[in-house]
Amino acid sequence: MASNSERLAELGISLPTVAAPVAAYVPAIQTGNQVWTSGQLPFVDGQLPATGKVGAEVSAEDAEKYARAAALNALAAIDALVGIDRVTRVLKIVGFVASAEDFSGQPGVINGASNLMGEVFGEAGAHARSAVGVAELPLNAPVEVEVIVEIA
Repeated sequence: MASNSERLAELGISLPTVAAPVAAYVPAIQTGNQVWTSGQLPFVDGQLPATGKVGAEVSAEDAEKYARAAALNALAAIDALVGIDRVTRVLKIVGFVASAEDFSGQPGVINGASNLMGEVFGEAGAHARSAVGVAELPLNAPVEVEVIVEIA
């Protein structure tokens, strides 16, 4: 069975540089056999690819891609802290979607993060999840994702 890092390579996915915190927190912490990430924005090469509300300035389809990018940033934070190969199970994803007033497609948006976990970790990527619509996110980002994993 391929290691997590080998699986990422097979998928053609390279983990980004860990995004610098935008306030007073650390990207991830370990407690016991779990790693919890801080909320990760969808930075790509240090920039937000879009800003605004999903269902208004940002399409749901694009937001799903941004949720995937945010989840990649969470995996990068986990990798930097303990090494991605130590991840044995994805326990939970919490996704926040900056939502236009009538937008109710938050679950579909956060599928971008969830589907990535399935691609990378297979059955161990199945997880509990919340997908929440919010009025605003830091830096006017359209999505934010938190990840909790179990490690060996």
